[in-house]
Amino acid sequence: MSGSFQRTTRYDYDLITIGAGSGGVRASRLAGGYGAKVAVVEEKAPGGTCVLRGCVPKKLLVYGAHFAEEMEDARGYGWTIGEASFDWGALIAAKNTELKRLEGVYERILRGSGVDILQGRGVVVDPHTVQVGDRTYTAERILIAVGGWPSLPAVPGHEHVITSNEALDLPELPASIAIVGGGFIALEFAGIFNALGSDVTVIIRGDEVLRGFDQDVRSHLAHEMERKGIRIRRETRVQSIEPTADGQYSVLLSTDEELVVAKVMYATGRAPNTRGLGLEAAGVELDPKSGAIKVDEWSRTSVPSIWAVGDVTDRVNLTPVALNEGRCFAETEFNNNPLTMTHANVPAAVFTQPPVGTVGLTEEQARARGPVDIYLSRFRPMKYTLSGREEKTLMKLIVDRETQVVLGAHMVGVDAPEILQGFGVAVRAGLTKQQFDACVGIHPTAAEEFVTMRDKLPDPSPECSE
Repeated sequence: MSGSFQRTTRYDYDLITIGAGSGGVRASRLAGGYGAKVAVVEEKAPGGTCVLRGCVPKKLLVYGAHFAEEMEDARGYGWTIGEASFDWGALIAAKNTELKRLEGVYERILRGSGVDILQGRGVVVDPHTVQVGDRTYTAERILIAVGGWPSLPAVPGHEHVITSNEALDLPELPASIAIVGGGFIALEFAGIFNALGSDVTVIIRGDEVLRGFDQDVRSHLAHEMERKGIRIRRETRVQSIEPTADGQYSVLLSTDEELVVAKVMYATGRAPNTRGLGLEAAGVELDPKSGAIKVDEWSRTSVPSIWAVGDVTDRVNLTPVALNEGRCFAETEFNNNPLTMTHANVPAAVFTQPPVGTVGLTEEQARARGPVDIYLSRFRPMKYTLSGREEKTLMKLIVDRETQVVLGAHMVGVDAPEILQGFGVAVRAGLTKQQFDACVGIHPTAAEEFVTMRDKLPDPSPECSE
């Protein structure tokens, strides 16, 4: 990358980024590559939530959990599998070795782009000054990329629970666990612990898991999770949590029932990690409820010299979104290439068991805009015909009736995240159902179902739509 940015010498740095997560690292290394003098302030280690406490370690545990079913299915294909055992400690140690390697990769990426790494907690003193420890540094631009942090409700006994952070480093696999929350983090860990042998109960306040996702996706996933032995307690709240004499925890529910489990995990949401950064004193406007940093389409805050990207802005809280926001910031400010990110039609995955892939509008969102055609297919994947597993795949297309543009594509089943990445391009490009139909399917695959669905579902009756 050739340097094209013309430096000024008024400040110590052209850019100081607080937070060495995905968005911060992407913005900083690109800015450094374009010739800017850049520093990244990081309290812990380079990599941030995704690499160290989120996507990467979680996906490694998901891979480990998959082998339980893979060994079962292998018997249907003629394999004789001897007695198998699982070592939680070995999996965690291997995961930690990989994370340590990635820490080094991120550090080398930053230093290779000429970026200084300032170890410590960064606090914004004023629109052009950041304090790290007992030293202050000035910058023409400041970028906040500190992500989010698990939030806990004020339930009596909440000091006894773990979050996703601690779940990734438990010293041993819990024999039983209650997971409070119905979002993607809660359900992903429910699948991990269940597959590895834990007795799992999921407790949700609403009537179904994955609030905000398509209703068919929600109900289908819940059904398959329950079929695997995960109990889902709907419309239930935790009243209190107390340790028991034998080292377990008593969870009192709003139904007056008591659960006794080895661990209690809360995954009820994450809050923008803005507390104690000095932002409000510096004039940066925050959302009064969530604490998220308010930004415009250019990721600029209410202070002209301060920007923010990633989960700390609470727009679309996904790692690839933070990466793209960081790239757009660097291109605009340091490469004379103005770019903004469109947050519509962002593909997403939930690494549950079975996994979910989705892009575009849900049926409920689409119907609120006008008439739609719905195409839906449920089938047992070919992989399970010999193994005898009863798990079903769901695929769904939502099509604008007038224009025939595909507004949404959703899948629950084997390889859903991999398949939806490609169809995310199609939905983002605004392709029509006829263009989907004209594409020749790859046979035999599950993915071909997305280009061979021909039968529309009947419109819901007026009684159903009320």
